[in-house]
Amino acid sequence: MALTPLAHLAVWLAHSVLAGHRPPSAWLDRGVDRFLKLRLPAAVPTVGARREEGSVITIGVDPHKSSHTAVALDETGQVLAELRVQVDRGTGRRLRRWAERWPERIWAIEGANGLGHLLAQQLVAAGEVVLDVPATLAARARQLDRGHGRKTDGIDAQTVAWVAQRTPALRRVTAEDHAGVLRLLSDRRDELVAERRRVVNRLHRLLRDLRPGGAPIELSATVAARLLGATRPHGAANVERKAMARQLVADLRPLDRALADNRHRCAAAVTASGTTLTKVFGISDVLAAKILGHTGDVARFGTADRFASYTGTAPVEVSSGELTRHRLTRSGNRSLNNALHLAARVQVLHPGPGREYYQRKLAAHKSSTEALRASSGNSRRWPTATWSPTALVVPCPP
Repeated sequence: MALTPLAHLAVWLAHSVLAGHRPPSAWLDRGVDRFLKLRLPAAVPTVGARREEGSVITIGVDPHKSSHTAVALDETGQVLAELRVQVDRGTGRRLRRWAERWPERIWAIEGANGLGHLLAQQLVAAGEVVLDVPATLAARARQLDRGHGRKTDGIDAQTVAWVAQRTPALRRVTAEDHAGVLRLLSDRRDELVAERRRVVNRLHRLLRDLRPGGAPIELSATVAARLLGATRPHGAANVERKAMARQLVADLRPLDRALADNRHRCAAAVTASGTTLTKVFGISDVLAAKILGHTGDVARFGTADRFASYTGTAPVEVSSGELTRHRLTRSGNRSLNNALHLAARVQVLHPGPGREYYQRKLAAHKSSTEALRASSGNSRRWPTATWSPTALVVPCPP
């Protein structure tokens, strides 16, 4: 199956890591000697794979803001015990004490990057094996189970444990490292950009009613202040509009400063990571922070195709009978998808292999959108010469 241009970049990113790249669990280690001695971390064994070694108990946790519910299942899926605890400073300690009766145990937490983030990190710090069960996967399993759609915290926790027992490719939660810093900076920038967009849209609406033609599309606080200074409102409503517009200009200035500061911090964090990802044309410090932060432990993707599927850049097969066809996927990590799409757009706008490929598709009577995501087997448009084994390395700064 041919991959889209975006999928080629995703596969390219994955191959740069899977072909000899040190795992993120070893990002704190530096130096060539340490790098050559490192090995990929062993995969977490599934419950079924360890039956001969001993009984492995799976503890599913349904986290909430004020309480956590844990259910322990044996290898056959039978409920051994259930516990509901209030969330406070001693939550993790009480859960570990409750689970001490099962020496061989694996924890499965629904949404280990969401409501279960703090508990997951506490358990990992205590040396526990913790798996992250996506909420969507747990919901699908609950719908297929018996019980006519009954839903309680205990049922949810039991379903989480059941999914962990039968899904060998779940992500193992690790202690936060420098990738967590990059993701925080990237997510913060997305929030600032979204808030700035809302403020600018409100300014456009007010300026449109205050002056003919409104304001230019690329509106800054300085331009808005100059336009308001030249506006002489007539009537009480327009006077209030101008006052509100001045307040929005005042709201816009700190957002611009915060965005500038965020860019500098992203650049510093990416530089400290030691990655060579920014050498790829079209990937700035901001995009590199997003890619590295949202990818995390890239070794969890067994193949490059899985990484492309995770980013939503690989086409989805929708074949039936003798008909074989593919369509654009709307699933996957949309933040990573957006970063790869922006990188591809930049390459299309500038001379180079990306633009040449895009123009060939236009010459083949493809639309601009089709040309950007058209299938292609020519992976040379992503020049592998710019890659090194450290392309996605994110070591913690000293």
